[in-house]
Amino acid sequence: MTFFPPAWRLGVVQEVAPPGVLDLGPGYPGPDLQPVGLVRHAYARALEEFGSAALAYGDNAGALPLREALARRAHLPDAGRVVLTAGTSQALHLLGTTLAAPGRTVVTDRLGYDYGRAILTSCGLRLAHVPADADGMDPGALDDALAARDTAFVYLNPTFHNPTGQVVPERRRREILEVTTRRGVLVVEDDAYAELGLSAAAFPPPLAELDPDGVIRLGTFSKTIGPGLRLGWLTAGPAVVTRLLSHGLFHSGGSLNHLASLAVATMITDGEYDRHLDRVRDELRVRRDALLGALGDLDVTTPHGGFFLWLRFGPEQREEELVAAAAAGGVRVAAGSRFGAGQAPRIRLSYSLNRPAELASAGHAIHTAWARSGLLHERVSS
Repeated sequence: MTFFPPAWRLGVVQEVAPPGVLDLGPGYPGPDLQPVGLVRHAYARALEEFGSAALAYGDNAGALPLREALARRAHLPDAGRVVLTAGTSQALHLLGTTLAAPGRTVVTDRLGYDYGRAILTSCGLRLAHVPADADGMDPGALDDALAARDTAFVYLNPTFHNPTGQVVPERRRREILEVTTRRGVLVVEDDAYAELGLSAAAFPPPLAELDPDGVIRLGTFSKTIGPGLRLGWLTAGPAVVTRLLSHGLFHSGGSLNHLASLAVATMITDGEYDRHLDRVRDELRVRRDALLGALGDLDVTTPHGGFFLWLRFGPEQREEELVAAAAAGGVRVAAGSRFGAGQAPRIRLSYSLNRPAELASAGHAIHTAWARSGLLHERVSS
């Protein structure tokens, strides 16, 4: 008889809330959004179609069927511009160790993905933060930052930004690219949430679509299928791809996660992946609205995609008190200071992990806890 250990015996990753606590911290899809049956079928299909070749090392750049599928989705001329990765974290480490030497600078937003920043600094890189306005990174401030530093690359998350949910408009994207092109600096575009748009509105094109050779775009299946796949990709110009594939990691072991790549390729080519995405987007929309509806008059902008709500508070409030009061009410939240927030407190809430009823309960609980603690003051707008 095959024995499958209970989930708790498999170990935990990052932060896990205690039993009985509703966790609005993690940025990954809940168990009911992870397509276990589809993945099981896709692995069987890959093994049936490719046989022992599915268990080989594979091409250094990654399994060709998946690279071809991703190239078509990104409107690229060929699969030679696609490199498969073990996810965004591994891709950032690859870039940080291949395109830069320790001591060089990565220019990025003041607010951003905390773990991504930690990866870059672990590569020995310095971070320089550029201010932003309602449309995203300030092009003038970016120009000043690039003029003053030996910059390895600019790291941005312009679509469904983590933690704010912001979408940088196309005009600002072009202004940013004008600066980086003139300065001869590459851009790394973290596009982890690009396939999780929750409105019918047309979103701006990726930076990489506007400048295919000057932008390295990072994608991942962690947010759409599940982080356990350890599978993502990047797109870049031919010169950058050649440089990345010179890394000893590829020469030692060939393709990263070859079998998973072939399995996901079957999901894409037979249409199962897009049908799954439709279901995930529909459910995320319901979850987002359930949490928003429970937060009352708190100052939060409705995100048009991604996983997160970004709550704003006045400078007279204290972030640590907001976090502690929420915890006392049975809800775990993410402090904005994790992501580089300034003096006024901010809180990030994730709606991806829990079901709508749980999210509504969590929203009511934290609003009540903050009100009872005297932490809610007049609404702010900045």
